[in-house]
Amino acid sequence: MRSKLLAQHGIKVLRFWNDEVLKSTESVLAAIWDALQPARPSPPAPPPVGEGRQALQYVKVFKDYPLAELREYIDWQPFFIAWEMKGKFPEILNNPATSEPARKLWADAQAMLDRLIAEKWIRANGVFGLFPANAVDHDDVAIYADETRTVETARLRNLRQQGEHRVGVPNRCLADYVAPKETGLHDYVGAFAVTAGLGCKEKVEAFKQANDDYSAILLESLADRLAEAFAERLHQRVRKEFWGHAADEQLSNEELIAEQYAGIRPAPGYAACPEHTEKATIWALLDPEHAAGITLTESMAMWPGASVSGWYYAHPDAQYFVLGRINKEQVASYAERKGWTLQQAEKWLAPNLGYEPED
Repeated sequence: MRSKLLAQHGIKVLRFWNDEVLKSTESVLAAIWDALQPARPSPPAPPPVGEGRQALQYVKVFKDYPLAELREYIDWQPFFIAWEMKGKFPEILNNPATSEPARKLWADAQAMLDRLIAEKWIRANGVFGLFPANAVDHDDVAIYADETRTVETARLRNLRQQGEHRVGVPNRCLADYVAPKETGLHDYVGAFAVTAGLGCKEKVEAFKQANDDYSAILLESLADRLAEAFAERLHQRVRKEFWGHAADEQLSNEELIAEQYAGIRPAPGYAACPEHTEKATIWALLDPEHAAGITLTESMAMWPGASVSGWYYAHPDAQYFVLGRINKEQVASYAERKGWTLQQAEKWLAPNLGYEPED
């Protein structure tokens, strides 16, 4: 209530945890300095086209996305890591210590890709949306039904870093990349969910029935790579075509893999937003189960397994970061915002706890 009252008078409130002030004073000062600078929103979203489930929200569905196109966006490094082959791609194919098994695996993968594309073993579906949004209550992001920004349809709950950084580097939160509501600036965020695993289970079972475990594992590996490639390609199209905030972008696949593009696509359950239940907000906004055939289990796993979901942030300063360890005070705040008990929050945030929870 106090924050809202102060905001009505044009006063922005910043909150810091006690140990941040004591242990990360430079980061606190950097955050205060950043807050004093004029706010910059993300680039404007495209005008709504009525394709979404809710009026004035832009949602687009893709069915049977061309696998041959996605093939060109595969990042092969994780593929070889999954097969426990050490070395950087493509050098691994020419390294005397690894080249023979790596080349065989590479050849088998290319041959299977040729077949699965030609014979349509698996299918790729996806959906994404762009929504009016503003940062609210410091670390949250409100998503609105339309440009009047009077009705909230969803609330993204975020967490803020609490580590020690070099001088001038603040503790980051994803909400930092969305214009605060009190600025009056109209901002936007996006959400997406894609899969390249439709039909994969049946084909894998057929391989296993034929006692061909190698092909079964290879197909699962390729489906995973195609799903990640779909996420990469769709994000590129959003930047250049649908949102259009990087319409002139000309990046090679190597540059895309190196994340040299504008904006970010963080995924719930990883790095900047490690709490998995935030996927439910994506499902509420996009309905990926009906739009793309991707379901969400009670444990917040996606099915088919070869699926990727996340958020789009287009702010010019947006960058990927790792949340790291957080203290009990922030966990308690997060629990309150989620409507959880402290124990529920500690369960979902267990890998990030900077303290030992009570039994």
